[in-house]
Amino acid sequence: MQQEMVATQIEARSIRDEDVLRAMRTVPRHLFVPEEWRARAYEDRPLPIGAGQTISQPYIVAYMTSALGAVEPRCRRVLEVGTGCGYQSAVLAELVDRVFSIELTDELAAAAEARLRALGYDIELRVGDGGEGWPEAAPFDGIIVTCAAPSVPPALVDQLAPGGRMVIPVGSDPERQELLLITKDARGLIEREALLPVRFVPFRRPE
Repeated sequence: MQQEMVATQIEARSIRDEDVLRAMRTVPRHLFVPEEWRARAYEDRPLPIGAGQTISQPYIVAYMTSALGAVEPRCRRVLEVGTGCGYQSAVLAELVDRVFSIELTDELAAAAEARLRALGYDIELRVGDGGEGWPEAAPFDGIIVTCAAPSVPPALVDQLAPGGRMVIPVGSDPERQELLLITKDARGLIEREALLPVRFVPFRRPE
């Protein structure tokens, strides 16, 4: 099922980077969803993972990973905002040297960390406010955000290395979200590019 998922949902829909395809073939998505959803783990759809959160559909995970440029030599340190179940973290860990991931919800963070460790992924994970990023570990070659923010958090832009990229869904209305690519050039100048319409759970911050 996993190989068929990659062939029909990802490779057939314009994702051609062999390293991204390899990562999607390698990470066992069914182990990142609750047991009651495992029979549907390789369908091209998001699935609930508890705490009101979801695991993104496989195509979107592959698309965001590709847009981030995670396979490029310059992309060695990546920050993920919104660990969730840890699936995107694992995909990134197949491609880059170090993954830092922030999750707001204690129970999701604990479950993701245990799952990732059991599968052999060495990821730096903390519970906290993703909108503040991870200043002491910055700068990052890539930042990937897995929840929709009302606007791009300035702290994340600040923590992006020159030459770095950030992929982030933006929009308060679930029906009007856009996936943005934020790039910072060698001089620190920022460019924004709208990639495609998406639908993500909201970006949550501490009360």
